[in-house]
Amino acid sequence: MGVKDTVTIRYLRQNDIFADAFNYFIYNGRKVIIPERLEELDTREVDVPYGGENGAKQPVQKTRDVIKTLRAMTDGRAAYLVLAIEAQSNIHYAMAVKNMVYDALQYAKQVEEAVASHRVSGDYKNVGSDEYLSGFMKQDRLMPVVTLVIYFDSKKWDGPRTIHEMFSVQDEELLSYVPDYKINLIEPAMMKKEDFDKFSTTLKEVLTFIKYSKDADGLKEALDADPNFQHLGREEVDVLNACTNADLRLSESEVTLDVCEAIRVLNQRAADEAAEKERITTLVESINNLKKNMGWTSERAMEILGLSENDRKATAPFL
Repeated sequence: MGVKDTVTIRYLRQNDIFADAFNYFIYNGRKVIIPERLEELDTREVDVPYGGENGAKQPVQKTRDVIKTLRAMTDGRAAYLVLAIEAQSNIHYAMAVKNMVYDALQYAKQVEEAVASHRVSGDYKNVGSDEYLSGFMKQDRLMPVVTLVIYFDSKKWDGPRTIHEMFSVQDEELLSYVPDYKINLIEPAMMKKEDFDKFSTTLKEVLTFIKYSKDADGLKEALDADPNFQHLGREEVDVLNACTNADLRLSESEVTLDVCEAIRVLNQRAADEAAEKERITTLVESINNLKKNMGWTSERAMEILGLSENDRKATAPFL
């Protein structure tokens, strides 16, 4: 697992961030999913294809980024669903297939757990032959699985968003009989300014920074407009550094970082480096002119120009 994957997954595992992402995507920012009602699951999805222990002998194992269950109240009763997030720092051109496999494994796992539960309780003995043979009872129900992809890059996602888009055959009449599968995608490049205001956590600042990371004017405007950029935490800074090469520096003793000030320092550092580069270039040109016009050696020209030892070392590689 690379640095980008490590820091983005660690960031998204926080219940408040996880809930905020789904509240934005599903509920337009309304706080319907409560962080305290989320419970993390094992990210490993293991399934023996249907047929049981005497069927296929090679289990399929996939590892999700973050997956949690949610307990919500519906009509006065507890209802459960499974929510998962896949963090992408690069475009995955088979993302629809990848997520479809993950979700299918989760459903298969639920079926197998239901079958195992009936075997332990023994309640399958009093049911009809159809229920007995399938192991999954008529009254059994599955928990819905919703997988959300968050793309941590400023580029537009140009990959397929559905299974149908991936097919070489585009016969609509034929494809009407082929089940489709779409990806649920948060893509900073395509988000509008008002979209970011629907977040209630630092996910707003992280995705905003990523969107404008290659637009200096847009980034400055965004930083000036949002006071929360003045105190981002270490996990947010780690995500921004890994995904945008921001080079934001947070010391071990600091808990938060003023991103606005950090960017100002970075800009000043870049300006100083550019000025220093231009100064060295001018010195090199002066030395070469003296060598050409006066017939002097590089050492003699440097001496006449009064170069310091550091300047001599800086110009030497270009002479």
